[in-house]
Amino acid sequence: MTSERDIPAGAVPASPATPIPGASGAASPDASEDGRRVRRATLLGAAAVTGLTAAACAYLWHTDPHQPGQLLPRCPFNAMTGLLCPVCGGTRMVYDLLHGDLSAAFHDNVALLLLGVPLAAYVGGRLLYEGLRGRRYRPRPTPRALAAALTTAIVWGVVRNVVG
Repeated sequence: MTSERDIPAGAVPASPATPIPGASGAASPDASEDGRRVRRATLLGAAAVTGLTAAACAYLWHTDPHQPGQLLPRCPFNAMTGLLCPVCGGTRMVYDLLHGDLSAAFHDNVALLLLGVPLAAYVGGRLLYEGLRGRRYRPRPTPRALAAALTTAIVWGVVRNVVG
């Protein structure tokens, strides 16, 4: 047990039941078993995502999406309308990143490169961090964050089709 004397001056003692936003707290007797299940599921999920990503990158390494006739899916929005959606160019961007061509990746889809990749890395890292600590993490964006993301996607979609 910690006494008041053990706490440094200016420090605020943490309450034992301080919840972490987005993480589920564990207060039941089965908490350790639940934590083990969460850790196991996190490790299995991370291994599956890593394996699938490695396989996709290995395939994409040898398949140039800049060349016509490649066996790669076409954007459904682009196929129906002829317009570029906010994530069009993502496959070309990943191909260019894999080959170390940052300027071409920037040209393929600057918004996805500067906003989408860091956001995906943050959410994935947070899922892994909380999962390995035995806690569930469910991202819960606020309505303001969702509106900002939707507005950004719409503006980017319009700008890239008008300026183009």
